[in-house]
Amino acid sequence: MTANVIFFPVSNGDMNLIELDNDQCILIDINIRSTADDEDGDKPDVGSQLRKRLESRGRDEQGRLYVDTFCLTHPDQDHVAGLQKHFHLGPIDNWSEDDDKIIIREMWSSPTVFRRASSANTLCDDAKAWNKEAKRRVQRYREVGLTVGDGERIMILGEDRDGKTDDIPGIVAKIDTEISQSNRVGGGGGFSARLLGPLPATGDEDRGTLVKNRSSVILRFSLHIGDDHGRCLFLTGGDAEVEIWKRLWNKHKADHLDWLEYDILQTPHHCSWRSLSFDSWKEKGNDAKVDQDARSALSQGRDGSVIVASSKAIKADADNPPHHRAKEEYISMVGDAETRFYCTDEEWEKSAQPLEFIVSGTLKKRSGKAAAIATKSLGIGATAAQARPHG
Repeated sequence: MTANVIFFPVSNGDMNLIELDNDQCILIDINIRSTADDEDGDKPDVGSQLRKRLESRGRDEQGRLYVDTFCLTHPDQDHVAGLQKHFHLGPIDNWSEDDDKIIIREMWSSPTVFRRASSANTLCDDAKAWNKEAKRRVQRYREVGLTVGDGERIMILGEDRDGKTDDIPGIVAKIDTEISQSNRVGGGGGFSARLLGPLPATGDEDRGTLVKNRSSVILRFSLHIGDDHGRCLFLTGGDAEVEIWKRLWNKHKADHLDWLEYDILQTPHHCSWRSLSFDSWKEKGNDAKVDQDARSALSQGRDGSVIVASSKAIKADADNPPHHRAKEEYISMVGDAETRFYCTDEEWEKSAQPLEFIVSGTLKKRSGKAAAIATKSLGIGATAAQARPHG
């Protein structure tokens, strides 16, 4: 039995698929740009790549492609682009064989992230469609409870303010608790996921719209292989910025430091400098300082851990994100081992395949020709991940 974590090459955006050892899958964000759908375009066709992965897992009894869970970390366009074109929204009975869109058996959605919407920070059309579908599914739960079926389920990540989720505790995951089921499949769920964010608003955030990159969903997955729990730990946090990581460190360092441990870290906000520092690189350059608390939160890798930037190629220039100085900082977190830092677009350029981590007994990086260049055990006991391009 194995579990897999796939990072699709979407430049500055996120699109990850977790394949569990119980044959379920969890999709985290999408960035299927129109240029990626264009046969004559120069962007990787990640929509087709996703469908190929799902086809290999099989369709449901009605002949529909599906993901067991789709988690949206936050509604920026580079995390939700392509939703309406590629995924079925609305009542499951309205699915069309001609359109053949992907079914979302269960949505994971945070109400907090949608509090950001304002005249200065409007939602894109796909984000509005997600929000509409989330509200529809919540209402469906209020009508029929847990008997709601595949394609109609939702899990709310974090309580909404003003008691707006107090009447639906059965579908609300509270911050700091663990989720251990995908699409309500009980027993042998193949994973648990600690919900670390979004953190509650503070200060002037309570009086208005949440600041843009302080409201991302943050999850620390523990992937299981059979009865061996915690085989691989995966930490992902959307676009969470430096203040959030600083707060997480100070919140958990005394009693729950292990909640921040990982074997695979996805760099927040596409390897942005502003996830590590309060200082503007544009203004201060080399005098800009890394916030040590935020760095501590993001550097809790177990032995042999790897770090992935879901971003365009990282160059030694002033671009942000991704930022070359941030990349150097992340490399320092894995013992200055540059071979344990990966950029999704750079990996695509090498192999023309998404970057895939296969949970097994070793850590291996294989090129498109499957040449192993490193082997090392991860974490505690048999904990391990093996990295390779899928093909």
